[in-house]
Amino acid sequence: MTQLEMKKIAAQAALKFVQPDTIVGVGSGSTVNCFIEALGSMRDQIKGAVAASKHSEELLRKQGIEVFNANEVSSLDVYIDGADEITPQGYMIKGGGAALTREKIVSSLAKKFICIVDSSKQVDVLGSTFALPVEVIPMARSYVARQLVALGGSPEYRENVVTDNGNVILDVYNFKILEPLKMEHTINNIAGVVTNGIFAQRYANVTIVGTPEGAKILE
Repeated sequence: MTQLEMKKIAAQAALKFVQPDTIVGVGSGSTVNCFIEALGSMRDQIKGAVAASKHSEELLRKQGIEVFNANEVSSLDVYIDGADEITPQGYMIKGGGAALTREKIVSSLAKKFICIVDSSKQVDVLGSTFALPVEVIPMARSYVARQLVALGGSPEYRENVVTDNGNVILDVYNFKILEPLKMEHTINNIAGVVTNGIFAQRYANVTIVGTPEGAKILE
């Protein structure tokens, strides 16, 4: 079974967490693209969605789903998104698609975070297979990079990438994150950092893993 097929299995299984007459929080990325396609089958049952990226907004509109601004809602029942890595505790690294800040905002509005992944994204320690993205205000790029080196990482500037917020991304390699919550706060306190891709303060309440045997739901 291909990785895409496993993503589709996880995405389809996430539909059962979507309640009628609600506004759904939707993330971004390849697995979420599969979820948005599946959500199209419920377009007449839900009020609409709040999206974490401009690309997801476009896909939702193509499915005939109304898109709301995050400022228009006080809370969301569920937020459904993928991850670049996820631990058994539901801690994640996100931001491979450079939408991490908006993903943190929309996920923070939600009562429940449903993470949809294929099995390749499961790790015991964050930073094992994927670099940590950090969104940075452009004038602070070099300063922030030096601070990340001091923390033990190897930051690289993600060239030719500008976030939806007009900022740049530093990807931090060789960075095993043993205390996700502490490291999330430490990096966010560096002047010039908008946010980083550790999702530990807002972890996943439910992980849905697409496998050849079907969807595995971990709560």
